[in-house]
This record gives sequence, structure tokens and C-alpha cells, in this order.
Amino acid sequence: MIVALIAACEIGFWVLLAAGLACRYLLKMPRTGLALLLCEPLLEVVLLVATALDLRNGAEPNWTHGLAALYIGYTVGHGHRTVKWLDGHAAHRLGGAPKPLGPPRYGMARARHEAKVWLGTLIGAAVATALLQLAIWYVDDPSRVTSLEDWRFTAWRIAGIHGLVALAYWIWPKKAPAGERDVTGVGKERVGR
Repeated sequence: MIVALIAACEIGFWVLLAAGLACRYLLKMPRTGLALLLCEPLLEVVLLVATALDLRNGAEPNWTHGLAALYIGYTVGHGHRTVKWLDGHAAHRLGGAPKPLGPPRYGMARARHEAKVWLGTLIGAAVATALLQLAIWYVDDPSRVTSLEDWRFTAWRIAGIHGLVALAYWIWPKKAPAGERDVTGVGKERVGR
């Protein structure tokens, strides 16, 4: 049941996002679009409540409950950035706004960008850990919560691997090709023009 609900929440996220952006830019109803976009966190609340009810009704804590915590954590850590990125592209494609700037491609600017993305992963891991700890306390039976404890480790392993990738951008910053520099973060600009 929890896995189906996670899938439904993911599908619901994209449906609400598409509907919100369509209302904002195609139907010229920005308030309705904003209202739909603001409904997206309700999906995570529904998943959280369903997971808690499942545990309360005596379900054996397993990988589905851990996955639900990771999903909610990821959404908290990266959801806003994802919505903002897609909103910028929808505004450009559908609303006539200028093309949004992409991430920097080279040097320390890219390293700073990757560190900000990693911060979202850290937030996600912290939220997932907090939710898993609450579930462990809620179940209150050390023999039944091994799976939930393992998911805490998984959340921090993901954050650690992502942190190593982000750190690589600081240690080995990517250099712009000769004769080019990354000014806008999107395209290339020739030096000397």
C-alpha cells in the first residue's frame, strides 16, 4: 500500500505541477496556478499520515516505510528547486519570459552551485532521519525497527556520496575551453569579441 501511495504522490506531484504551470502560463490564471503549486506539499502530508496510520494499525516496519521517509525528505530538500527550475522554463516557453540561466558550467561558480544542490540532499537526509527516528519511537520495539534504522544509514550514505561528487568540483574545478568563458551559466561567450 505504501509503495502505491509513494507512486501516486510522485504522479500527483507532476500532475499538480503541470496543471499549475498550465494555469499560470497557458490559461493566464496566475492565482489558480499558484494555488495548485502550493497544494504540492499536501501530497507529502498525505503520505506521512498514511505511513503513520499503517504503522499504528500494526504493520511490520519495512523498506516501504523507509522509502516513504526518503521520498518525503527528498521532496523537502529538492522540491522547491525543482518547481522553481520548471517554472522558469515554463515562463520562457509559454509566457514569453527570457530564457532562464542554467547552472554555471566552469570553475568555482560551478563548485558553489553543486554545493547548494548538495545542501538540498543534506536537508533531505536530515528530514528522512527525523521521520525515521519518530517512526522508531512510535513503534517502540527494538526487534521490529531494524529496517527503519537501516534506512537512516541509507539516507546519509546518499548524502555522503553526493557530497563527494560536490567536493570533486571544488578540488578539480572544470576549466573553460581555451578562448571561452562561462559568463551567464548558459552559453559560451568568446573572449575578445
